Amino acid sequence: MNNYLITIIGATAIGKTALSIKLAQYFNTEIISSDSRQFYKEMRIGTAVPSEKELLEVTHHFIQNISIFDAYSVGQFEKDVLHKLQDLFLKNNIVVMVGGSGLYTQAVIEGLDYFPEINPEIRLKLNQQLKNEGLEILQNKLKELDLISYNTIEIENPHRLIRALEICIGTGKPYAAFKNQSKEKRTFIPIKIGIEADRELLYNRIHKRVDLMFKEGLLEEAKNLYKYKDLNALQTVGYRELFNYFDGNCTLDFAIEEIKKNTRRFAKRQITWNKKDTTIHWFNYEENTSEIIKKIEEIIT
Repeated sequence: MNNYLITIIGATAIGKTALSIKLAQYFNTEIISSDSRQFYKEMRIGTAVPSEKELLEVTHHFIQNISIFDAYSVGQFEKDVLHKLQDLFLKNNIVVMVGGSGLYTQAVIEGLDYFPEINPEIRLKLNQQLKNEGLEILQNKLKELDLISYNTIEIENPHRLIRALEICIGTGKPYAAFKNQSKEKRTFIPIKIGIEADRELLYNRIHKRVDLMFKEGLLEEAKNLYKYKDLNALQTVGYRELFNYFDGNCTLDFAIEEIKKNTRRFAKRQITWNKKDTTIHWFNYEENTSEIIKKIEEIIT
């Protein structure tokens, strides 16, 4: 086995896109995006999709490739990426993957547990309950149905919480009962490169990114999507807060501050998720790219 998947890991706004492009250019290869928010063609600004210039510099895959109206799961993403990697490795034994969605990255590198199909009405009802009654009600429900998952998953993350609950409700079995199954063997060696920064500096970068999104037209983008606000794809930071503003529940200034606050929380969850992985090679976000390349080449040789 001499195929390598270089995976760039780190919190939102840390600079993963820029590094991935530099590495892809150096190794003359292409980029797989594992950012689940950037799959949707209608959500460009609020998901920080790479600029047109960046997309032209290196060939990217799984960027704005589906619609918010399409049903698309992490399991389907895993299958699609593995199929795409077969083609890419015929051209180059090194491919770069980048994205802030830890579960999607993990699905490609390690594989996912199998879960049965669940009636989509269950998720809709849970999302409605989240909206009407808040996160704690759902957390208590998971504690009652599946104590193991309550103690092990990110119960502060609504998506993870609802996923676990819909499995419990839809199958009558604990979510934990479907975990840790045998996985399909991978035909590549993962090389995980993490970039990090001081927490205060990271938060400052997040605030600047949010401000830039509004300059680029995030308000108008969200306004165009408002009529579809109940779609699962739009239950995400940057849009949810503006929908609340359009509903007349808060001021625009408050919504902007909420986006910044919730993005900081998202970054915290990413950091917690990533720090559990002891196989990541960590670098400061200001590290010279040549040093990162040097480490990668040491691993490969």
